[in-house]
Amino acid sequence: MTLRMPVDPSRDHILGPTNARVSLVEYGDFECPYCGRAYFEVHQVLRRMRGQVQFVFRHFPLSDMHPHALLAAEAAEAAGAQGKFWEMYSLLFENQRYLEYRDLLGYARDLELDMREFRAALEDHRFLPRVREDFASGVRSGVNGTPCFFINGQRHDAPWDADTLMAALRRAATYDADRLAW
Repeated sequence: MTLRMPVDPSRDHILGPTNARVSLVEYGDFECPYCGRAYFEVHQVLRRMRGQVQFVFRHFPLSDMHPHALLAAEAAEAAGAQGKFWEMYSLLFENQRYLEYRDLLGYARDLELDMREFRAALEDHRFLPRVREDFASGVRSGVNGTPCFFINGQRHDAPWDADTLMAALRRAATYDADRLAW
């Protein structure tokens, strides 16, 4: 399976260099316990491979199983509109058991966001189309559960612990370097 919507620095939230040779894309759900575990694994990888990989997070809220996931995704986007996507992303994953509306408002306050703007964005569902676009791109790419990872556009179907992800990312970097030298 391949990533149907390529990484786009003008729309995607990216940690790491936008011109990195290796890209790791995760489709995730803020209420998914597996995504919560993957959060810590991914950040271990990013610390160890600093500057060598770009990480992209896309929303894939499984609302049937996780009733708070959709609004949490909208909250991340609302924070992103104020330049704090990654800070909200971290708060949501580090506090997965607390994703009620009032909790989201508390995180926004902690991040010193413009509360009137944040509240309005959630109440108007201003970022719902963006979340739905991520979800649809995941479906087109074959995502059927979370977390789901893609490395340089190819689905990673192996385990997603830090060591396995790092090995796969290094293989992808080597493969691309070899291919460019041909």
